Amino acid sequence: MLRSVILAAARNGTVKKAVAGAPISRNVVRRFVAGESVDEALAVTRSLLDQRLQVSLDHLGEDTVEAAQARSTGTAYTVVLDRLAAEGLTPGAEVSLKLSAVGQKIDEQLALGVAQEISAVAAKAGTTVTLDMEDHTTTDSTLSILRELRGDFPATGAVLQSYLRRTEGDCRDLAYAGSRVRLCKGAYAEPESVAYQDDVEVDKAYVRCLNVLMAGEGYPMFATHDPRLVEIAGERSAWYGRAKDTWEYQMLYGIRPEEQRRLAAAEHVVRVYVPYGVEWFGYLMRRLAERPANVTFFLRALASRT
Repeated sequence: MLRSVILAAARNGTVKKAVAGAPISRNVVRRFVAGESVDEALAVTRSLLDQRLQVSLDHLGEDTVEAAQARSTGTAYTVVLDRLAAEGLTPGAEVSLKLSAVGQKIDEQLALGVAQEISAVAAKAGTTVTLDMEDHTTTDSTLSILRELRGDFPATGAVLQSYLRRTEGDCRDLAYAGSRVRLCKGAYAEPESVAYQDDVEVDKAYVRCLNVLMAGEGYPMFATHDPRLVEIAGERSAWYGRAKDTWEYQMLYGIRPEEQRRLAAAEHVVRVYVPYGVEWFGYLMRRLAERPANVTFFLRALASRT
């Protein structure tokens, strides 16, 4: 119930205004967000790379409703990609892109065009783009744009969510040679008709999808902080004879950093998803919804600043 309340609050303008306008310092959000500027994002990226971790940078923003805003987001991505290349931070750092931030809900062709421009700059910088997956109403559109992008940029990453009932089939479709696929549980409020509601069922679906991707010829990327799923991924890689450089773990910035370093020290590929930018509210609320215990941390930090 708490998760549903938090997710509803994430799209509530009054709640957003109250939280964003509170006298709250970056100390509250920097557990999950690298900062608001490109310089702050690059500083965090450099630090993580120095720890033998890889990075996927996300310029925060979604649900764009104006074409100009979509193009502005595209420009923000090209700026950070140029900086990553200039400062020698690629190929260890890539970018993650929400298509709704570049106009997907306005005009799919607009979103495709901006994504192509970003992908071209990424390729020039020696890195690539992963397309984040959002709520189920955008899944078919996102996979369609993915297919278009992979025509010119085959390393473009996909994201699939195990709580959707369709995802095991999507994993089979995308488990081909050269296909980079991030598997996560999912963080949007979805109806029972399209998504598993029980945590145990979501976990079971995750393991089924994990097996499909490990058995395939692609490059799986397992986004999870769950110790059981981390262990299962390692066991399944051994079962399928997977070398450590043919798949990777992914974790969020600020979540289980000690575990991230432990896995990297064991020579696993570990990529940290690093968000940055001023539009941090929706992202933060989804992190709280994924693990409601984080609410305590947030409220304590908020109370300490008010």
